[in-house]
Amino acid sequence: MVDPARPLALVAGAGRLPELVAASLDRARRPFRVLAVRGFTERAMRRRADAVVDLLDIPGTLRILKDWAPAAVVPAGGVTRPSPAALLNAAHAVRNRDILKSLAGGDDRLLRAVLSLLEENGHRVLGVHEVAPDLLGRPGRLGRLAPDADAALSIATGRAMLGALSPFDVGQAAVVAAERIIAVEGPEGTDRMLARARALNRKPFGRGTPAKGTVLVKLPKLGQDLRIDLPAIGPRTVRRAAEAGCAGLAIGAGHTLVIDGPETVAAADAAGLFLIGVEVAP
Repeated sequence: MVDPARPLALVAGAGRLPELVAASLDRARRPFRVLAVRGFTERAMRRRADAVVDLLDIPGTLRILKDWAPAAVVPAGGVTRPSPAALLNAAHAVRNRDILKSLAGGDDRLLRAVLSLLEENGHRVLGVHEVAPDLLGRPGRLGRLAPDADAALSIATGRAMLGALSPFDVGQAAVVAAERIIAVEGPEGTDRMLARARALNRKPFGRGTPAKGTVLVKLPKLGQDLRIDLPAIGPRTVRRAAEAGCAGLAIGAGHTLVIDGPETVAAADAAGLFLIGVEVAP
């Protein structure tokens, strides 16, 4: 149980998500302090920052958090993988063996190691979905439109396929038409996957007639640590899905951030796309 009287520590990375989380906490009158990550945190959150740290300054971060004694630490916003020089400097500065090993691994491995280190130092780590649930997509229809029978088959296919791929850490999203997989998200992210889907689904030259019932399905991987990588969509996702020939979007209800929710729903309605939240497997 998190003590509601003690402030949270919001670790603000890149993008608008930290600002949205801060606004949600303000609405809930939940006290918090902002720890900005140098070179990543946007201007609006830098102005609210109580302290600033370098991405891989683990000792400095731990000192600040020890002084703050927050009820929990909440990471929010993206960070890109550090340069080789930054990794080398971090190797000299960091003495934790697990962190040093993770520097040679993938981003998820590094983030997991950092979260484990925070927990080893007595800090509880919560995800955005736990402290700002109002930012998540709810179950059922979010906009005016609903999927037809063709789209429903696409959603079922996408859910089954993404579930089967979860152990291989491939991606969170796919573009599906009926029982045909058009594109699967890889390390390039959803936007670039949708660009590939447009070229494949709207031949020739990305301007042809798309396959009937094409849907963007975006769900968390089975067993995914949502504190590290919470699926997200926003107005730009809707625009890219429309360009790819999608009839709509299906997202994991309660497990997917809807950035700028009203604008995202309005964009889907304006483009004639459905937007629904579907149940996520436990």
